[in-house]
Amino acid sequence: MAVDVERFKELLEEERRRVVDAIEYLHKENPGSIEEETEDETTDNHIAETATATLDREIDYTLEENSEHVLSEIEGALVRIEEGTYGTCINCGKPIAEERLAAIPWATYCIDCKRLLERR
Repeated sequence: MAVDVERFKELLEEERRRVVDAIEYLHKENPGSIEEETEDETTDNHIAETATATLDREIDYTLEENSEHVLSEIEGALVRIEEGTYGTCINCGKPIAEERLAAIPWATYCIDCKRLLERR
């Protein structure tokens, strides 16, 4: 059974656009430093506002880091499509199930190899 590479290429390109948009949004939401964000606060509220701003910024940084990781995985999958190796497990060389690719289009391992890796 051959994987419908064109379908997955479209899925990956759509997901790449979505992730890039999310990263750009996070950059727009956090243009300056935390000090700039909280400098107009009164002294009574300053500590609480700074703590809230810091937590929000940490959440955004984590989201951005995760998004950049996913973007890298997507780019890798698109390269594998061009190379003709998409849908093949990088560990055992067997085909990755189409259901797995539908759930995680950038998957590099078949489900059996992924489970083995997670047990370690």
